[in-house]
Amino acid sequence: MTAVTAHHLADLAVADPGALIQSVDWTAIAPPLIAAIAALAVLVADLWLPAHRKQLLGWGSIAALAVALLALVPLRHGDHATFCLKTVAAATDNAGCSYVADHFALVFQLIALGGALLTALLSLHTVDEQALPAGEYWFLLLSSATGAALLPASRDLATLVIALETVSLPAFALVGLRRDRLGGEAALKFFLSSVTATAVMLLGVSFVYAAGGSLHLTVLADGLDHAPAQLQHLAQAGAALTLVGFAFKVAAVPFHFWLPDTYAGAPVPVAAYLSVVSKAAGLAGIALVTAVAFRPYGHTWGLLLAVLAAATMTAGNVAALRQRPDTPRSAVRLLAWSSIGQAGYLLVPLAAAGYGHGGNAIAATAAYALVYAVVNLGAFAVVAVVGRSAPENRLSDYRALFSRRPAAALALGFALLCLAGLPPGVVGVLAKVVVFRAAVDAGLGWLAVVMAVNVVIALYYYLRWTAKLFAAVPEGAPQPSGQRTPAPLGAAVALTAAGAVVLSLAPQAVLQVLGTGLF
Repeated sequence: MTAVTAHHLADLAVADPGALIQSVDWTAIAPPLIAAIAALAVLVADLWLPAHRKQLLGWGSIAALAVALLALVPLRHGDHATFCLKTVAAATDNAGCSYVADHFALVFQLIALGGALLTALLSLHTVDEQALPAGEYWFLLLSSATGAALLPASRDLATLVIALETVSLPAFALVGLRRDRLGGEAALKFFLSSVTATAVMLLGVSFVYAAGGSLHLTVLADGLDHAPAQLQHLAQAGAALTLVGFAFKVAAVPFHFWLPDTYAGAPVPVAAYLSVVSKAAGLAGIALVTAVAFRPYGHTWGLLLAVLAAATMTAGNVAALRQRPDTPRSAVRLLAWSSIGQAGYLLVPLAAAGYGHGGNAIAATAAYALVYAVVNLGAFAVVAVVGRSAPENRLSDYRALFSRRPAAALALGFALLCLAGLPPGVVGVLAKVVVFRAAVDAGLGWLAVVMAVNVVIALYYYLRWTAKLFAAVPEGAPQPSGQRTPAPLGAAVALTAAGAVVLSLAPQAVLQVLGTGLF
């Protein structure tokens, strides 16, 4: 396959104008398209609905996300591609297509849309109780979900960058919707980091485009492989800068400084959304640019990602150990640092892909991301339940939770055991083993050792929190006033807990993701 440069495409257009005509497969683009149309519909409907009917916007958003999830079913065979340059796509197996709905895209779209749906269930009571502007909230959530669903199917750099910004820009607006000092500071930190990441990433994209001569990822890989010697250093610098931009989105160390304060300052459902959907979008972007576009530089970015993974999991887990039980929002902050630690684990298979284990390693990241999404959203769902009666959401507020809310305590305990990788959270154990094996198979023994040490460190704070849930009620402690859990919030807790249990009882669902190979 020869590299397709901009000049060559221009020649194609002159010789055969039909070569640049792009077809549209509406089935392939249905999931993000449904979310985008729903976002616009919500924004318009908000102008006409009276205040006492604003909750209909939330239920409409939930229905739209459910329909978008159903739209994934016809894509389960992973054989859809659209927005293609006909000549290039025909010659190179969809290399000239800007949107490909393959198995990789399907898994991450399931995480994005499923995570957004659960976030919507968590948000129904939050929007009302915290007096958030309903129209803006649901529009921003659906817009960000649109970008998260679009990104895994993007196969050119332009679409990839646009999708990533569609995820990010509405997200930091969501963080600041509460309009208090804490939320404003959180949104500002998130905004500044996002702008910096975008600037660095665009600089890197311009470098690799100059060296490779194409925006389409597969064609770009061939262009970089055949780039003139004088452009090799430019291309490698561009690849590194592009990865740095994505590292901001994933909150990899040392680009993680915005995350704990952002989670603490945002409404709990927004923090849950950022921890799963936004992170999954960043991981999908890293997987696409490394395993496809930057394939010729595998050992370079493989080592870079391995170092980032080791630093990220270590910093996240060590900082989580330092969270004090009586500090306001300490429960959310612990989950924030835990999220950084988990990001380190998720980067391990991506690093392994740079050493010749592309398909299986990417599948390992996808499998772990799927498990992490379910159990982490479950933990945040219980935090949202407790936060209604204990607004400060301290870790100490969870002491003897089982005596007050047995179902919530069991759900949170199981989620924490899954995150720790301990039985009976079998799916958590399986996910850790899959990631560990990817590192060993790639010859990254030192990274596997670092991961094993970090898993042991993480056991302490996960088990300490779990023990609090089932501790005895202190003598003379005042009984907190019970609050009835809203049905949508209870449904979110139940769905995530059921998902974690089902995956633990039937881990073949995760193994099936591994069996697809993805790339």
